[in-house]
Amino acid sequence: MSEEEETSFEHRLLLRQLELKDYREVKEIMEIVYSSIDGAWTRKEFSNLLKKFPEGQICIEDNGKVVAAALSLVIDYDEYGDKHTYDQIIDKGSFKTHDPEGDTLYGIDVFVHPEYRNLRLGRRLYDARKEICEKLNLRGIIAGGRIPGYKDYANKLTPAKYIEMVRNKELSDPVLSFQLSNGFHVRRILKGYLPDDKDSKAYATLLEWINVYFEEKEKLIGGKKTVVRIGIVQWQMRAVKDLDDFMQQVEFFVDTVSSYKSDIVMFPEFFNAPLMALTNEESPSEAIRSMAEYTEEIRERMVQLALSYNINIIAGSMPEYYDNKLYNVSYLCRRDGTYDAQYKLHVTPDESHYWGMRGGHKLKIFDTDIGKIGILICYDVEFPELARMLSDMDMKILFVPFWTDTKNAYLRVRLCSQARAIENECYVAITGSVGNLPRVENMDIQYSQSAVFSPSDFAFPHDAVIAEATPNTEMTLIADLDLDLLKDLNTAGSVRNLKDRRKDLYNLSWVTRKDE
Repeated sequence: MSEEEETSFEHRLLLRQLELKDYREVKEIMEIVYSSIDGAWTRKEFSNLLKKFPEGQICIEDNGKVVAAALSLVIDYDEYGDKHTYDQIIDKGSFKTHDPEGDTLYGIDVFVHPEYRNLRLGRRLYDARKEICEKLNLRGIIAGGRIPGYKDYANKLTPAKYIEMVRNKELSDPVLSFQLSNGFHVRRILKGYLPDDKDSKAYATLLEWINVYFEEKEKLIGGKKTVVRIGIVQWQMRAVKDLDDFMQQVEFFVDTVSSYKSDIVMFPEFFNAPLMALTNEESPSEAIRSMAEYTEEIRERMVQLALSYNINIIAGSMPEYYDNKLYNVSYLCRRDGTYDAQYKLHVTPDESHYWGMRGGHKLKIFDTDIGKIGILICYDVEFPELARMLSDMDMKILFVPFWTDTKNAYLRVRLCSQARAIENECYVAITGSVGNLPRVENMDIQYSQSAVFSPSDFAFPHDAVIAEATPNTEMTLIADLDLDLLKDLNTAGSVRNLKDRRKDLYNLSWVTRKDE
């Protein structure tokens, strides 16, 4: 054997970062692999990607020629969430979405020349991506995955059933089977992720690989808290002379709770009911409409209190009257000076009969400096669909301002709130008012025992009650809520209510009204 023959090999593989000079070979592979969905990127798009994040673009060359590649970005995943499209992630080829301070490696492409698919080059690229993720200390890898094998089963299987059968190895998909074997799991199914992907029928899997070596990067100031301190006010109904007198009582509790370095304070439903006695209206329906005239000023003054005392305030709930319609609204007054609103969606028969109150039409998730929270006013918490939808939007704490007159009415709110905490793996805080208002018809007596509930598992209190007030006594509760415990519960709890839902059997969706 000659010396030349001894050093000649059929393959000589090298894993390296891509360079602009590789574009022609990358384009050649993409035109073959993606012939049915737009083919290759332009040279300008390829150049944009290399400029934004050169270390995340890797390839395998064989004897000097690129035969496989993997392309990635770093993003702040909270900006996109689980409902996004491929075009949103790549920003139409500009890749302005790349965020060097982001927390997630997003896999935007992996492709292997068909002549090299028997060498398991995809596995090498995936391992290299994981190495990048670990060295950059990112939470994990997210990718949208095609399911091209679905075209042969679309007439007899739903996407969920097809994915389940691939996961159970009853079927094989050329893309999904490979991704699952590389340690990825399916977070959800996306519709319209790649609209032109006819083989996948425009469906895609949202895949995740978790970096177990990730260490949280703590900001010196302004970072998100893992332990949140909340305060709730069990409010004594008492007569007031005027609005200033009422707001003086409100400020007392805001001051008190904020002095304990609380992040948020909640007041009860209709906590401003004493103002109804100032309206001099004999009819309950006219009295509450007159009281609604105070609502805008109260909200503005609560926003000022939130700013002054550096605390987020859930301003219980108040009546709002506009367009000849009466609503019940809860305002979130943030300590950055902004505010938002959640309307009560379900009105009780009593509210409808005495006051002519109507339900709102929208359910909101609120972004705050302590994370995502939800607000359900009293009766709304007795409808499990609402809290479930909020949990699907990543709610961690649910706040329930309520007003009840009797113990059995209170128990409906309490027991349903405890159920919401367990089934949605979140914290739930409830508070109501106590005392009586003799001159206010339909709100003359109150019953309350404010409380903070947790899920029910080993890491939480044995009775799933973090704190509770003395019944029918004016007081405050201060409680610390560990958000990291919710993460642990979601992945390693004794039961996992969110993950174990049978989405192949049932689903929940919001109906869009014609007038919206």
